[in-house]
Amino acid sequence: MLFGRHKKNPIKLADKGAVEWKYATCGYCSTGCSIEVGLDKNGVPVASRGVADADVNRGKLCIKGIFEDKLFTSGGRGDKPLMRKHRWDAFKETTWDVALDHVADEIKRIQTEHGRDAFSIVSTGQIMTEEFYTLGKLARGVIGTNNYDGNTTLCMASAVSGYKRSFGSDGPPGCYEDFMHTDCLLAIGSNLPEQHPVIYWRMREEREKRHFPLIVVDPRVTMLAQNADVHLAVTPGTDVVLLNALAHVILKENLADMEYIRAHTTGFNAFAAEIENWDPCTASRICGIDEDTIRNVARTYAKARAAMTIWTMGINQSTHGSDGVVAINNLNLITGNIGRPGASSLSITGQCNAMGTREWSSASGLPGYRYLENDGDREEIATFWGIDPGFLPRKRGLFMTDILPAIETGQIKGLWLIATNPMTSMPNTLRIRKTLEKLEFLVVQDAYRDVETNEYSHVFLPSALWAEKEGCMTNTERRVNLITNVTQPPGDSKADLWVFNQMAKRFEQGRKMEFPEKAEQVFEELRNLSRGRMLDYSGMTYEKLEKHRGLQWPCSDESSEWAGEDSSQGTQRLYTDGRFAYPDGKAKLIPLAFVDNNEKPDEEYPFWLNSGRVVEHFHTRTRTGKVGNQNKFSPTPYMEMNPDAAARLGIKHGEYARLVSRRGDAIVMVQTTQRMAPDMVFVPFHYHDCVNRLSLGLLDPYSRQPAYKQSAVKVEKIADQKAAAVRNKAARAY
Repeated sequence: MLFGRHKKNPIKLADKGAVEWKYATCGYCSTGCSIEVGLDKNGVPVASRGVADADVNRGKLCIKGIFEDKLFTSGGRGDKPLMRKHRWDAFKETTWDVALDHVADEIKRIQTEHGRDAFSIVSTGQIMTEEFYTLGKLARGVIGTNNYDGNTTLCMASAVSGYKRSFGSDGPPGCYEDFMHTDCLLAIGSNLPEQHPVIYWRMREEREKRHFPLIVVDPRVTMLAQNADVHLAVTPGTDVVLLNALAHVILKENLADMEYIRAHTTGFNAFAAEIENWDPCTASRICGIDEDTIRNVARTYAKARAAMTIWTMGINQSTHGSDGVVAINNLNLITGNIGRPGASSLSITGQCNAMGTREWSSASGLPGYRYLENDGDREEIATFWGIDPGFLPRKRGLFMTDILPAIETGQIKGLWLIATNPMTSMPNTLRIRKTLEKLEFLVVQDAYRDVETNEYSHVFLPSALWAEKEGCMTNTERRVNLITNVTQPPGDSKADLWVFNQMAKRFEQGRKMEFPEKAEQVFEELRNLSRGRMLDYSGMTYEKLEKHRGLQWPCSDESSEWAGEDSSQGTQRLYTDGRFAYPDGKAKLIPLAFVDNNEKPDEEYPFWLNSGRVVEHFHTRTRTGKVGNQNKFSPTPYMEMNPDAAARLGIKHGEYARLVSRRGDAIVMVQTTQRMAPDMVFVPFHYHDCVNRLSLGLLDPYSRQPAYKQSAVKVEKIADQKAAAVRNKAARAY
């Protein structure tokens, strides 16, 4: 007799009439799943499926990927360029030539009147790598503004900063296959089942085979924490203290790999002196984890044959985000857990092509992990582009999180936003609204005209979605994969690459430079610029990328110091020989003091406010909010709250309550659950005019990434539930 799942009927997907399937890469999170979109006999996208022979997802997709074909017919799309003189005027449709001429004229006017850096560009993590590269060439080499950044500052800047500080370069050193080899997994501020379901499936499948210990560090009892062997419910913002204490035990009990430390690191003495201050007893009083538990976790990690750490926004989005990443790297360096199968510091990236913007957009430097501060790098890129090296700045300009405050002070007069929505994504929404109102000129380039930030724009440029164009994306494990053109964009909307190329033609310097029209031609520039570097694409072609379902860099067509003798099929791990990207070839062990500068609960605001992603939605719901099979699961802003805490306030499960911080308030539906500590609440960050009305967003000093997850709020009971429901509905995007 069969019981349980063996007795159930298999899931059957309806035949939607697909007669042709086109290859792509999923355009949501950073997992990088290979996907095929099915077209019916009329060429209309009607279905999505995972690609069985792709190593990343092996035929599987999460709920967002399964219904990704619905995006092509979703509402709210822009299909004509729009213009208006004042933001309170009604938009009028116009032609591309008129719109682009106007944008170019306004950029020139602002730069003439206020200086080159008075016009700013903020990009995304969700367009193609070829488009990022072309935008960087336009921003750095033609328009010449140094105030150019991407919204990846909101999600991955701390990981980038931490990797650079520890290893001398950005670039996650591990891969998904490490789950097959690790003997201990430490997950910090990462809820894989909801944030990256297919990566979670890969990890869980291996853990079911080998039963390696899973240790989860998270203030909330997440889905991943529920499956952990050990859950450390750390006090928000104190990850560095916990990690220092783990290192203290490892050094004190002689569990460190001293041979690896001597051969491959510098700075050990200063690091060890700082770590001496963080004994488990001292750390316990700050981070809230029992001192014996700290000792047991440290021993488990250090004694494992191979151990790895993964993290997501729970580390990055903190005033100590960069230090938290460095602390993770410190832990892996002192235990020799870098560059070996199952041994890694692996950041789990947020957006589908956040890696692409880190690699090629020139937002934080120059293409291919080159630095504006390096004379040779500036000379090399200027020569390749055919411009004067003196035109390039000698250091990077403002981060996104500094660009917006610079509008308040009058330093920046014009802004071009590309596939990013700061009215929902930035902390302290009320402040952002006032900031955008101060701009002399705002351009919004997006696939959706109803994106909230477009309420403040003077020009709207309608762009193509995801597989309405072609190009590449890089996933969390450095795998470059291909997206083919599945269908044409609606109306008169255009691929971002086309927009950037057309804009370049409107500047004298741009007309002198070469801007290839086709994505594959741009990819050839990337291959040439990457040859021999750590970030080596030279062994890749579009044909090979589709054939192999993606290739991991470094991937070289010749022997190189980073790629090895034969990396034509890609390279799984970095630093396998213990040689790092610093000039001396060694990683740095960095001492980390702890400065407690978080906003913390007090008598007036007694709850920690935490935020995060849910599996059915993505970022600001610009896309998933329009797909029925996503939106039906979480259509309205809600809050998870401990039932005992709710009872003390007289609030029942399913009622509306008011969340209040020092910056604003929001109405949310209450879900009572024991997943939450009595002094904490959790709100998904996807809803407009909701959680980011409350968040503080203090910035990390290295990465300038906001601390979304450490702020204090109070919860108020609402007598008029009908009125609360009306206001709550207003926070729904659609």
